[in-house]
Amino acid sequence: MPKANELKRGMVVDIDGVPYIVKNVEVKSPSSRGAATLYKIRFNNLQTKQKRDESLKGEDFFKEADCARVSVQYSYLDGDTFYFMNQEDYSQYGLNRDDIGDDVAFLVDGLEGITALLLDGNLIGIELPASVVMTVVDTAPGIKGASASARTKPATLTTGFEVQVPEYLEPGEEIRINTSTRKFMSRA
Repeated sequence: MPKANELKRGMVVDIDGVPYIVKNVEVKSPSSRGAATLYKIRFNNLQTKQKRDESLKGEDFFKEADCARVSVQYSYLDGDTFYFMNQEDYSQYGLNRDDIGDDVAFLVDGLEGITALLLDGNLIGIELPASVVMTVVDTAPGIKGASASARTKPATLTTGFEVQVPEYLEPGEEIRINTSTRKFMSRA
């Protein structure tokens, strides 16, 4: 049973019999003597997708949810359902667009490194890899000598996601995007 100070992003815990995934952990250290460090944690309900914010002390306990983690690969989209393939036994899991939320912007064909969260054999959520490689589809032409400046321009990627990139990048180039900050990292 993890304590509040041991919770990390992506952990699944049981709160009142419902599985929640930890989305964000913020540590607040008070300045007064004897005050306990507070942990502001944002949970997402894995069944209803509702957010829940809690301010906890480091000694508060949580029960870990009985949730299996399986490595999957994104396969295809059928209507509003995204299908993922288990990389060990090749079984398929479907997840609705609403259940994936904003992470849809990073799902490119054949994307590997995704962790599927299974509860009683049913897919209830996914965790994306830390970064993904995507292709720039549309942006302003590259500027020679712009590598020394820190100016950026908008670029549209293969999924329609728009991100700020350095001025020297051109359409057709592959770039690495951080999935948690949703920002440009480097050329691929």
